[in-house]
Amino acid sequence: MSILLTDDQGITAINRDWLHRDRPTDVIAFSQLEGHPFPGNFIGDVVISVETADRNARALGHSLDHELNNLLAHGVLHLLGHDHVRGAKRAAKMRGLQKRLVAAIEAADQSK
Repeated sequence: MSILLTDDQGITAINRDWLHRDRPTDVIAFSQLEGHPFPGNFIGDVVISVETADRNARALGHSLDHELNNLLAHGVLHLLGHDHVRGAKRAAKMRGLQKRLVAAIEAADQSK
């Protein structure tokens, strides 16, 4: 997978050009698995606005690193086909997986 860390201007351009939403957002995921019968080894792209992540982190009272880990986990789960928009049950499952993935990322980071 590829990961692009950008600013609000960069993610707005991507959001506008590919999703027809002319505004910044925190994370966008473009899966290469959906609709591809033979996707190969590349699962897709995750784009994160560090600018928005920083605002979110300050508003939520945690570190920028934690917010970036959270957004990366969120994007990866979307690449793997998880969804939080189509129903409360799916949203709850995705939230649980996201928390577990962030905990694993942060545990691995602390063991270094």
